[in-house]
Amino acid sequence: MTDIYNRWQLEEAISPEKLIPAIEEGFIAYSQGKVVVPPVGQLLFDDPPGDCHIKYGYVRGGSTFTIKVATGFYGNAALGIPSGDGIILVFSAKTGQLITILDDKGFLTDARTAAAGAVAAKLLAPRTVSCIGIVGAGVQAKMQLDYLRHVVPTRRAMVWARSLKKARLYNVEGFDVEVAGSIAHLAANCNLIVTTTPSLDWLLGAADVRPGTHVTAVGCDGSGKQELDPQLFAKATVRAVDSRKQCAEYGDSSYALKQGLIAPADLVEIGEIAQNPSLGRQTESEITIADLTGVAVQDIQIAKLAVAALGQQLQVRVEVTDGEGAIDA
Repeated sequence: MTDIYNRWQLEEAISPEKLIPAIEEGFIAYSQGKVVVPPVGQLLFDDPPGDCHIKYGYVRGGSTFTIKVATGFYGNAALGIPSGDGIILVFSAKTGQLITILDDKGFLTDARTAAAGAVAAKLLAPRTVSCIGIVGAGVQAKMQLDYLRHVVPTRRAMVWARSLKKARLYNVEGFDVEVAGSIAHLAANCNLIVTTTPSLDWLLGAADVRPGTHVTAVGCDGSGKQELDPQLFAKATVRAVDSRKQCAEYGDSSYALKQGLIAPADLVEIGEIAQNPSLGRQTESEITIADLTGVAVQDIQIAKLAVAALGQQLQVRVEVTDGEGAIDA
């Protein structure tokens, strides 16, 4: 029998406090070669603009393998529907049978991406963050800031978006958010910046980023996308990536590599920094970058966490039913 869980159930099951360390553990396992992650499947659409990514893999010796399908159609806002959708399938690694369907509607992808941003900030942000800058005002832009509260003390933030209306509506509980008139203004006032857009041309310029800033870019997750000025990679002292292979192919890092501004050896994986902090930020004046394209190990980790949490909830309901004759939901 295949278990099926919906988005509401998954939102109840996933907590940032558990997800952030699980994603960090996944990055470590990936960098240690313990995870099998084949090349990403990708479909690109022009009219209307959108993409579909298929990411899949397994942890060596594990009991399951995971397949995730996620879509992003950026004109959906005009239709009054979410831009993202998706589903995660969990199979038995022993029999190949489908065990669990996580009908998350894209929530799990959003959550694991936000958790990865928190891991990057935990490992690379300066000790004192004065203000967090968010580029973009969509779902991921809000989730990044929400998850950062678990690793960064400051509750000051600044947001910039192409749509001034969306920027003014941007709000995350517990944060004092100011709207920036330009990205340059945002960069001048923030020493932790997260870019969360599907931009096809770079937005954050190297000249605008001040010393001592950490930048996390999460929007460049497929061919043709770009958020960071390639010159920023030449300016940075740490160029962290979730996957050397993926980021060299289509991450923001790929543009700097193609232009010869950096060499492949200049890239260090987040999982390596987590194991060896000496590979990360060493001074408060450095500029550091985390280029996150999204690796299947993140989907594996969040699926594992969700299945375990939902299984525990089901066990509690069964015990209550057996003990009291009724389910106490």
